[in-house]
Amino acid sequence: MTLDKKNIFFLLLGFGLLLLFHFLPPFSPAVDPGGKSFALSPAGKSAIGLFLLAGVWWVFEAIPIGVTSIAIGILQPLFMIRPAKEAMRDFMDPTVMFIFGSLLVGLTFTKVGLTKRIAYKMLLVVGENTNIILLGCFVVTAALTHIMAHTAVAATVIPIFLTILALYNEDRGSLAKPTKFGKALFIGMAYTAGAGSICTLMGGARNPAAVGFFKEFTGTDITFIDFSLHLLPFGWVMVVLLWLLLLLIYKPEKKSIPGLKERAADLYRQLGPITKEEIYVLVVVAGGLSILVLQSFIPALKGIDRSIPLLLAGLLFFATGILDVQDLEKKIPWNIIFLFSGAMSIGFALWQTGAAQWMAVKWLSLLQGAPWLFFVLGVAVLVSIMTNFIMNVAAIAITLPVALVIAQYLGVSSQLILYSAVAASGMPFLLLIGAAPNAMAYESRQFSTGEFFATGIPATLLLLAITVIFTFTFWPLIGMTPLAK
Repeated sequence: MTLDKKNIFFLLLGFGLLLLFHFLPPFSPAVDPGGKSFALSPAGKSAIGLFLLAGVWWVFEAIPIGVTSIAIGILQPLFMIRPAKEAMRDFMDPTVMFIFGSLLVGLTFTKVGLTKRIAYKMLLVVGENTNIILLGCFVVTAALTHIMAHTAVAATVIPIFLTILALYNEDRGSLAKPTKFGKALFIGMAYTAGAGSICTLMGGARNPAAVGFFKEFTGTDITFIDFSLHLLPFGWVMVVLLWLLLLLIYKPEKKSIPGLKERAADLYRQLGPITKEEIYVLVVVAGGLSILVLQSFIPALKGIDRSIPLLLAGLLFFATGILDVQDLEKKIPWNIIFLFSGAMSIGFALWQTGAAQWMAVKWLSLLQGAPWLFFVLGVAVLVSIMTNFIMNVAAIAITLPVALVIAQYLGVSSQLILYSAVAASGMPFLLLIGAAPNAMAYESRQFSTGEFFATGIPATLLLLAITVIFTFTFWPLIGMTPLAK
């Protein structure tokens, strides 16, 4: 047995950070602008150490990412952060089951041949230029997130993109062999799924949650139209700029794929007419997605957890023999499911021990005396960092109320805080655990966690730059001034 020295270093570094925070003396309380004090409990202090351990191990892949998640569950009771029952219960959180259901849907699309049918049709439209193929893939991904949760979108498009990658790699050997085109395709899918998801209230649970907090603290309601008017242009500007950024970082090896349109047309013809099995899968999935979409409009459906429609679709596929136990055992990426299980567990640990709120109040309180633009960017940076580690809904719930209170003291527009925070919460570009599409894209085996993190740094800086540009240009143009009137 040989041990990689680099892995040993990062394993020890992560564990050392956990030990350091566990044994450090108590930290001073965080105090918000209203004078309310937030003490950091010993469990919360250790939770921050575990948070750092997870970050180091995930980014540098010291051990498999799913195994890091198991360590998160094990270390919480050992370091008295939370009891084992609470830490392990989060591994079956409904959000994790939603991701599992999404993976089942994507697997079924692939098994019956629908992904190939859609991919070949798409290639007939976008042509043979690799840059335009990437743009077409990103546009489809972002557009679907306007009406579907971005996790479901990722599960739908990933098998399609794998088919496109296979055509790109026909003369290059193995599908799993990383290429610059593959890196751009799958990192871009994850990023543009996030960018598209901020465009409407239906793009993610964080959006209506943020609007709800905003109404509670300001008394002002944000309509569906108002929300999209402010953030839909933002999201699409980000889609285009992310495409250009990825072309700059991962310029495809081939400018075009000669004969691709003819090849795609021939492959499409070989599929023959659509089968009854494909129609059945489409009907079942359309029914499940319809429930998810209609939840925003029909109160009676709001009580149904979003994981239920996709899990029900998966149940029907197993019951009718489309999926079988071999698919469950060999084709489901359990490493990714465990990744998100651990992400939920550490997120709830930070939330329940008060560590997340302590960090948010400490950070935002430092910005009270700063120029208003620094404060706005500080809010965006905090939300961006937090949403890379914990649920974006939790990041909004922790940060937005405190930010809105401080904004009043600085005379900053509350709507500016709302929209900049939502934009940041929708685009966690650094870690795989930041959003389900990030982790699901990793399953393509086209990029490492380090490459994803490195690409996410300029992408996050781009997000902050667009926030500044919109603050001074587009948003004032439609009536939202940066300073409170």
